Amino acid sequence: MALLRLTSQHIRFTARRFAGTVAQVSREGDPNYVYNDRLDYPAPKVKYVKDTDLSSEMKALKEKETGDWKNLTAEEKIQLYRLSFNKTYAEMRAPTGETKYVIGGILIGLAVSALVFAFQKKFIAPDLPRSMTPEWQEENLKYSIAIRNNPVTGIASRWDYEKNDWKK
Repeated sequence: MALLRLTSQHIRFTARRFAGTVAQVSREGDPNYVYNDRLDYPAPKVKYVKDTDLSSEMKALKEKETGDWKNLTAEEKIQLYRLSFNKTYAEMRAPTGETKYVIGGILIGLAVSALVFAFQKKFIAPDLPRSMTPEWQEENLKYSIAIRNNPVTGIASRWDYEKNDWKK
């Protein structure tokens, strides 16, 4: 069991290291990394907004970042955070509404299955055998009583042959 657990831990670790937090896309030998938010790896290799994509206001804010952080307002700190990361932990953990689509898909699948079943039951399936009719079952019960079938513990043991009625 310990070997199996050790192996599964190694597989998960290797898969995480292999997948990483960013997808590497190579173009003629020059690796380009794509940002990706993940809860299990909070500090990706790349920033959300590349330094080449910064506006002049953001460049000025980055210059201000190198100084004393006490001079920054709360709004400026939030903007600096958004330059490095797309989402906060709370935003990453927030429900996405995907559950509604999954449940809806399952219900649609069940509805289609019920329609197919009803169609087959109505038009394709053969009629029930004669032994499933109440008349045949009643005749079979009378026959079992008449031949005294299983008189110790079965149906015949519950039939009173003198009164021709069920025992009470």
